Amino acid sequence: METVTTRRKYDFDTLIDRKRTNSVKWDFCTCCDGAEDMLPMWVADMDFQAPPEVMEAVLRAAGHGVYGYSEMTDGYYEAIVNWVAARHRWELEPRWLSYSPGVITGMNVAIQTFTAPGDRIIVQSPVYPPFFASVINNGRQVSNNQLVLCDGEYRMDFEQLERVIDDRTRLLLLCSPHNPVGRVWRRDELERLADIALRHDLLVFSDEIHGDLVYQGYQHVPFASLGPEVAERTITGIAPSKTFNIAGLKASVIITPNARLRTAFDQAQERVFGLYTANVFAIAAAEAAYRDGGAWLDQALDYLGNNIDYTYRRLREHIPQVSATQPQGTFLMWLDFSRLGMTQQELRETIFCGARVGLNDGLSFGPGGDQHMRLNIGCPRSMVAEGLSRIAAVL
Repeated sequence: METVTTRRKYDFDTLIDRKRTNSVKWDFCTCCDGAEDMLPMWVADMDFQAPPEVMEAVLRAAGHGVYGYSEMTDGYYEAIVNWVAARHRWELEPRWLSYSPGVITGMNVAIQTFTAPGDRIIVQSPVYPPFFASVINNGRQVSNNQLVLCDGEYRMDFEQLERVIDDRTRLLLLCSPHNPVGRVWRRDELERLADIALRHDLLVFSDEIHGDLVYQGYQHVPFASLGPEVAERTITGIAPSKTFNIAGLKASVIITPNARLRTAFDQAQERVFGLYTANVFAIAAAEAAYRDGGAWLDQALDYLGNNIDYTYRRLREHIPQVSATQPQGTFLMWLDFSRLGMTQQELRETIFCGARVGLNDGLSFGPGGDQHMRLNIGCPRSMVAEGLSRIAAVL
């Protein structure tokens, strides 16, 4: 793994033309009927090239010319274990790791494997929309434990959480760090959540896909690292996809210390989805990212942090009627437009069709999302500037 002392300088300022590349973000933005001049700042992938070390690994794999079935290598497992230990102070065993094409795929497998139709599953809105879809599409019921905004920071409502748990509640879906509000949960918050899960015999699926994207002054604490009792009832999803901007390669890792749960999960993946192993490019990219991507990530975090500071400054100076909570992690900002007094439909028309800026509609994140939108600042600063200028012009 490279260290922060590596001298290679990475480029985050160059605008890369992603149009007509089958990009969901750029070519399939449906805001305002997909206007040609739409500036997409919605889907949570970044507009930076992946680390050169990752690109080189993929090119080496492509250059071989034979793309047969592949298996995860010892180097792949070693890179993940070393990365998590160094970055998150959690000692993993390689046998705990299972492949999944996506963390949400893993979440759906867990829901199908460890709950039954009609069971209740807890989500904490406003939250990434597939959390709701994963519950509903599998015939389970959503129990919402809505986050509360207090002193400019979103927090878990533990008292309300205790009230929504009943004898049909089986699973809690944790988003850590939280998308879209950007919270990096403190150890004491997670310990209180763990205590509730233990007392009520709940399993926890912890989506920690943004765990590497944490800013200075904050520390991501893997939920399962809180102790053996917690680890025994936790399934964790991580991935290099958000961290290194390789979501299209479909490489995620499901971490399950409990052998019984892990066996059931792996068998369900094979039985229901026919999933056995990753594609050859995903294996090469993930190993290179976790082994050699540290310096790139450190510089990316500095750049993203400066994008956040720049956005706050522009909001204060030019769009004071729009506010945002301080992201402690992720490259996403949760914008509050409530002071404008618009309905959500009016807000959509103003931002999407008036400003021609594609954001994520806050209502898609569930209760607590009204009069909000999610902004992706994982792009060159010039693009952030253009998006904010467009929004300022229509407000």
